[in-house]
Amino acid sequence: MIMNLEEQLFSGQILKKENLSLVLVLIALIVLASSLIIDLIEPDFSFPDALWWSIVTLTTVGYGDLTPKTIGGRIIAIVIMILGIGLLTTASITISATVASILITRKIKEETGMNSYDLENHIIFCEWNDRARSILLQFRSILATKNIPIVLIADTERRPIDDRNLFFIRGTINDETLARASIHQASTVIILGDDHLDPGARDAKVVLSTLTVESLNPSVYTIVELSDERYLQHCQRANADEIIVSSELSAMLISQSALNHGISRVFNELLSPALGSHTYTIPLPPELAGKSFVDALPFLKITRRSIVIGVQTAQGKVICNPDSDYCFQDHDQLILIT
Repeated sequence: MIMNLEEQLFSGQILKKENLSLVLVLIALIVLASSLIIDLIEPDFSFPDALWWSIVTLTTVGYGDLTPKTIGGRIIAIVIMILGIGLLTTASITISATVASILITRKIKEETGMNSYDLENHIIFCEWNDRARSILLQFRSILATKNIPIVLIADTERRPIDDRNLFFIRGTINDETLARASIHQASTVIILGDDHLDPGARDAKVVLSTLTVESLNPSVYTIVELSDERYLQHCQRANADEIIVSSELSAMLISQSALNHGISRVFNELLSPALGSHTYTIPLPPELAGKSFVDALPFLKITRRSIVIGVQTAQGKVICNPDSDYCFQDHDQLILIT
């Protein structure tokens, strides 16, 4: 039904804007013609009076302040009243239909990924799959990202999920679709694998998408998903900021669970904000400037009820469980569990 409505709208079968223009022109001609005739046949009417009377009679049945005295004038009044009812009803229906068609067309364009978006500090998803759905739901479960705008670029027919802050663009990852997604103002781009392809082709497409994104906006933070670590260096050369090899990550988690029973539940809780404790980063608090790592432990436990487990330096290097005498540097980020 929606597709039929879409086809009718874009083919102009439901409504043409010319209909409204024609109705308005007819109303103007009737008002002008009746004003000229009344001005000629009614001795007590000036042209401004005739114009006022014509407009009032066409839109209502008149106020009674000005009435024709001649038979010809009264016949003109009857004709104008009848025409007014028909034309104004037609105009009202046409305007309502025009507004409705505009709103429906806009909604269809949103749902089918035909729009462009002017956004800032938003996130761009490249490709849609079950993992993209899970990532989106994770974002919506966190207060800080609950309403953050997300643009999805994917080659699917319609927006795959109902989310008022998810903006859909249909197509492959290229200069045109990324420009429509406001790539130059985006804060983060997440490039996922295309599950319709085999692992090798999927990772090759991820590398190509990464190169395209970085060529358009080198400052955007890019997170990419790979199936095979053999493509890791290609993504590094493409300047991806974070590379997640899903197969290796799963293998490491399974091996750790075999050696330390139950450890997977720990990682599951830390990575899922809906389950309780989770990890996050904060800028170095001013109170810890020049202090050592051991000084941060009681301070953050008291002030934030959190445990500091590592440091991310200004160069992006991550140091887990630093030495006790590690001295914090400017622009360090603290990695916390809360």
